[in-house]
Amino acid sequence: MNKKEKDQKELLTELVLENKEKFYRLAYSYVKNENDALDIIQESIHKALKGIHTLENPQALKSWFYRIVVTTSLDLLRKKKKEMIVDDDTLEFFIPKRNDTYENVDLTRLLNDLPPKYRTVIILKFFEDLKIREIAEILNEKENTIKTRLYKGLKLMRLEMSDNSYLGGY
Repeated sequence: MNKKEKDQKELLTELVLENKEKFYRLAYSYVKNENDALDIIQESIHKALKGIHTLENPQALKSWFYRIVVTTSLDLLRKKKKEMIVDDDTLEFFIPKRNDTYENVDLTRLLNDLPPKYRTVIILKFFEDLKIREIAEILNEKENTIKTRLYKGLKLMRLEMSDNSYLGGY
């Protein structure tokens, strides 16, 4: 292993340790299962360590790793064919007064109903507090595409919110 690769691995380790909660939360937002989210993080770290030598710009490390987490999450969902069994961890997720950023059940349902390309942008923008530019880097898309997906996703959520099922029948 050369010095550059060793330095990159150290930077990756630092990044993961400093942002482990964010990465976990992002993975969990896709799979709604603690063990699956941890598997995604583990697999993402493995992929990143294996491919760190391909990273040309160390400043892009954070967005590169976010992209790996998102891709790994989507891969797992595809593998499970988006059929998730409700287990104790998932039920706990919906119990009020949990110290979790995603505790609003209606919001969670709205997000889950969105196609992944919109859900990902909204989660990265509003829950991970990333800028449009950073999201574009993570998803390897143009900034205008990200803006369009953000507005379209929010519009879809707004339309769903106007449905009586989210307003308690009022």
